Amino acid sequence: MYKRASYSWMKHIDFILADFLCIHFSLTLAYFLRMYIMNQHIRFVYSYRGYRMIGIVLTILHFCIVFFTNSYSGILRRGDLVEFRKVFVHNAIMTASLISYIYMIGIAKNISRLAIIGYVVFSIIIMYLVRIIMKRIIKNRKVVEANKRHIMIIARNTNVSETVNIFKNDSNDCEVVGIAILTESDENPKSVEEIPVVAKNEEEALEFAVRNIVDEVFIIIDNDNSRNVQELANNFLQMGVTVHINLSMFTTGMPNVVVEKMNGYTVMTSSINVITPATAFIKRLADIVFGILGCLVTGILFVIIGPAIKIADPGPVFFSQKRVGKNGRLFTIYKFRSMYQDAEERKKELMSKNKMEGHMFKMDEDPRVIGSGPDGKRKGIGYWIRTLSLDEFPNFFSILKGDMSLVGTRPPTLDEYKEYSIHHKSRLAAKPGLTGMWQVSGRSDQTDFEEVVALDAEYIKNWSLALDFKIIVKTFFVVIGRKGSI
Repeated sequence: MYKRASYSWMKHIDFILADFLCIHFSLTLAYFLRMYIMNQHIRFVYSYRGYRMIGIVLTILHFCIVFFTNSYSGILRRGDLVEFRKVFVHNAIMTASLISYIYMIGIAKNISRLAIIGYVVFSIIIMYLVRIIMKRIIKNRKVVEANKRHIMIIARNTNVSETVNIFKNDSNDCEVVGIAILTESDENPKSVEEIPVVAKNEEEALEFAVRNIVDEVFIIIDNDNSRNVQELANNFLQMGVTVHINLSMFTTGMPNVVVEKMNGYTVMTSSINVITPATAFIKRLADIVFGILGCLVTGILFVIIGPAIKIADPGPVFFSQKRVGKNGRLFTIYKFRSMYQDAEERKKELMSKNKMEGHMFKMDEDPRVIGSGPDGKRKGIGYWIRTLSLDEFPNFFSILKGDMSLVGTRPPTLDEYKEYSIHHKSRLAAKPGLTGMWQVSGRSDQTDFEEVVALDAEYIKNWSLALDFKIIVKTFFVVIGRKGSI
């Protein structure tokens, strides 16, 4: 499912340090104004132990946001309104965490509310203005002619207008100084989008680079000339010219494409989504924490539910079954048993009542549920275990092991998996979850398996920690409201 992305925040260390200074300046200014308004003796804010702790916590929170999020990604390309939203979110996260910390350690009575409010206001305003000013300075510095990178575009056909316009409009730090159209034709245009065509073959392109200022070349390749392109690139490299080779023809329609090294080979890599080491760590840490808590709750429930299951239908308290996990890996799922022991055998007899269209089974008034009666209409112990989602708690053991995640996709049975088509496998690109997009989207109302696949695919494609949190919150209300539990 995911490719792990490398960190790129270090290239924005100037903004990171500037924000760090803005945070502490804002706290100092807010405290100073609070002392002035209250007509109190003015002292340096960090001379008080409580505010020193706040300063340390704000520093830690700031660098945690830097490390665990991509809040600085594309900062030079963002518009002013988008930048304000980023600044607001950055400060909102820090403020909420700071307030939680203050009340958790019991120092709230020693900290001025006015100072905290002032800090938040000042931090948002000052941080935003500093970022905007820094971006203006950097962009103005880049448009200085002496600092621009001179680029020559090399193409195999005359249709390069779009490429030239992209370089002219989207790049403030480079200038296209010439175009080489390698067609060996006398009908080549003299210019494209006011940029001169300086060569019609490889020899002329190399000669132009020797006689003029060319820092980099951008080569638009096609598959039929890959060998020639390699030779051409090597010639430019021998001059010390940086070479960029466009690979878009190979990657059209492929998401999250990067070029990287793999066992000595240079490869293009594409994946449905990209997950950073930091977010992967947070997701797994959450699984471990909730896994431990869930196993403890399962132990308590076992004392209560276990005897009830034994009395209603003598047999094992737990139900175990092989399921299909990430990318086809098999694992054993565990649940509190809510069905009679012969439920799987009876399922074949009930297939005609399956209300799902596709490779899943679900029916209303299922007589296989313990205590449901021959017609499946009674509400016995099995009904309440399922409607309250208590049967799912042993899954926390699988979450703790790493076979499942707290949030993910629904793990199919082996029978379901055997019937999968190619596109169905996409829902196995992530670990199966205790809850997921399907479960919080009215799972009892879903009768089309393709809709389930679409929901799981949507989750995988748009995955983020925020989406997981949103699903967890929705799950809470679904369970409390007893919606879609059977």
